[in-house]
Order: sequence, then structure tokens, then C-alpha cells
Amino acid sequence: MKKILILTAFALGSLAAAQTSTDTTTPPAMETPAAPTDTATPATDTTAPATDTTAPAAMTPEESFSKAQEYATQADVAYPIPFYDRTLWKAAVDSAYLAASGDESNRDYTAYLGQLYTKTQWWINAYNVWTKIGDLTDAEKDWAALSAAKLAYIALNRGDKATAKTYVDQGMMWKSTPSLVAIQARL
Repeated sequence: MKKILILTAFALGSLAAAQTSTDTTTPPAMETPAAPTDTATPATDTTAPATDTTAPAAMTPEESFSKAQEYATQADVAYPIPFYDRTLWKAAVDSAYLAASGDESNRDYTAYLGQLYTKTQWWINAYNVWTKIGDLTDAEKDWAALSAAKLAYIALNRGDKATAKTYVDQGMMWKSTPSLVAIQARL
């Protein structure tokens, strides 16, 4: 327990130091994404995670990827359930996004971003990343099928069977899971 508290204190201390800024300007207001108009196809929310614009210097994609892994490891220790709104998970996802967008040719960066989106339950972004990658490993197919199942379940619960079917069909192409089979039976 003592090791966890020390690691957590260290992680939070370094994050607090990184977020300290002398910039006194007001940050730009966040825009609310528009509601999708076509409910027959899966949502394509490609909204990038919010990034700290007061960072002292831009990191290379390799440095961002390393930071993402570091933050994710710390977040696993600090939080019992991973959600994007937790400081360390947010830092991990944001760093992974910077790595993946900074070097789009590096498949590992994009796959790690998809894994973090899935782990933090940001289902639509996870689904979009897995779809973008295309040819997935067996472990990635598990993550991708989970994101498709979650989105299908959400669509089915709001009464949108067409969208749910689209998610189920794509998820089944990745991997047939009991969740996807159960949702498919309800369509």
C-alpha cells in the first residue's frame, strides 16, 4: 500500500508541475459537437482529446508514446476503474493521441491509442481507430469487438436497430463474442 501511495504522490506531483503555467490568457471555449443527423450509420466522432496548450515544448511522437505508457501505468495503479476523466488516464490518452497523430505511419502508436480509448470506455473513438487500422492482431480483435459490442448495445437500447446491426456486423468480422451473438439475436 505504501508503494502505491508513493507512486501516486509522485505521479500527481509530476502532473501538477507539468500543468503549472504562467499563461494568464483565457483558454478557448470548448465546442459542443453537433448531434448526428444520419442515425442509420455508426457515429464518426473524430473529436481529438483535449490537449494542454500550455505545454512548454512540443514532444516528438516517440516521447509522447513513452509518456502515454508511463501515465497509463501510473493510472492503472492510482484508479480502480479506467475513465478518460481521470487525470492520469486523460494524460495517457492525450499523449497517445499526440504520438499517433504525430507519426501516422507508426501502427504501434495508433494501436496503443485504440487500446487506451477502449480501456477508458471511449467506445466510438476506439471503434474508429480499430476500423482505421484494418488488419488487427488477435488481441486487438478482442479490443475492437468489445468496442463494437458496446456501441451496438447502446444503439439497440435507444431503438436504433440499423446502427446496432452495423456495429454487430463489423464486430463479428473482428471476432465473434458472446456479447455480439446475444445482441445479434435481439436484432
